[in-house]
Amino acid sequence: MKTSLSAAEARRIALAAQGFARAPSRSVGTRQLNLALARMSTLQIDSVNVFARSHYMPLFSRLGPYDTAQLDKLLFERRSPYVEYWAHVAAFIPAEDWSLFGFRMDSMRQKYGSDPDGWFLQNSATVDWVRAELRQRGPLRPAQIEHDSKRATRGPWWDWDAVKRSLEHLWLFGEVAIAGRRGFERTYALAEDVIAPETLARSVSRPDAIRELVRRASRAYGVATAADLADYWRINDRGAVLAAVAELGDLGELQQVSVEGWSRNGRPLPTWLHRDAVLPRRVDTAAVLTPFDPTVWFRDRAKRLFDFDYRIEIYTPASKRQFGYYSLPVIVGDDVVGRVDLKAERTASRLLVQSAWWERDAPVHAAARLAAVIEDAAQWQGLETISVSHWGDATDDLAGALPRAQRHEVRTGPVRPVAIASDAITEA
Repeated sequence: MKTSLSAAEARRIALAAQGFARAPSRSVGTRQLNLALARMSTLQIDSVNVFARSHYMPLFSRLGPYDTAQLDKLLFERRSPYVEYWAHVAAFIPAEDWSLFGFRMDSMRQKYGSDPDGWFLQNSATVDWVRAELRQRGPLRPAQIEHDSKRATRGPWWDWDAVKRSLEHLWLFGEVAIAGRRGFERTYALAEDVIAPETLARSVSRPDAIRELVRRASRAYGVATAADLADYWRINDRGAVLAAVAELGDLGELQQVSVEGWSRNGRPLPTWLHRDAVLPRRVDTAAVLTPFDPTVWFRDRAKRLFDFDYRIEIYTPASKRQFGYYSLPVIVGDDVVGRVDLKAERTASRLLVQSAWWERDAPVHAAARLAAVIEDAAQWQGLETISVSHWGDATDDLAGALPRAQRHEVRTGPVRPVAIASDAITEA
């Protein structure tokens, strides 16, 4: 194994580990979806739907256009092999991994469910009623619980915010699991109605769980710092992460390396290479990424890997946005070469490129490669036409590579802010 890596080698290892070194499959089925999900180990959920819901995007980025109904069936079918939990924030994980997060469930209960003056214990009557509803009626959508709370002939008329909050607490504590979704509305159930009994009965100690999660993060990243590995699962215990890294090093699964440019205050950052990491001679991908793709979701890592400063400008006033409302990183070859703000205008069956920008030293063929991705994106979303704005230094290049595209102006001035609907209470 190598003991030092150039910046370009680290990029290629990282992209290969995430599945970008392979050409998109011409036919994408359940097998390809499962393999891509296995590489990432988790799939973040977010409710913003400007272009496509975020959990659909990583599969499109790696596999090209696919039938999202197949992914829905895989994720939401009865006894699905996947379940939602607070992994890297709200995310899908393999259902068999439920027990790996037992330490987090315990931590959540200690944090939110043990204070006599805290919300959970102060609203124990509501919580008990919600538990009883799920026990008696089985999996329920929130709207069904709300309907029952308003029509009950006996007992209090429960405040709906309290009902929803009860469900979220019980989910974080591991008592409740998500039994699927209808549209984007969750169906809640007692954990024993969703998780296999043998999984639910399995107990994993905190050190063992963190070691296994660090193992999976290191495999998913290929090459990573301790901060990268901690962020993959939002583990706020550096000592535990470093202990896991040391154990995996002793087992021969990780080797410490140095990476060109990965330093702090003039000192190399300690970095580890997974033993299964592959260093391709070249990576020649073209993709747009959701802001919540593991490749870029940790902004410090995106900066180190790609020299890419990235933030989402959803909450930035329109007049102060630099790149756009929901700009997506663009990868061409083995580097981030730009960003593009996409919006699906479904009533007009049109894909809007609201802005497009190049990073420094974008290759001359980047516009043609991005144009092909944009055409695939429109086809994937069932949109008939494409329109490119005039905002951004890449828009003219992109429009030139899309000869049938229309042009439009982006509306400027203040816009009504749109909140991201969180799927959980807080980070842990």
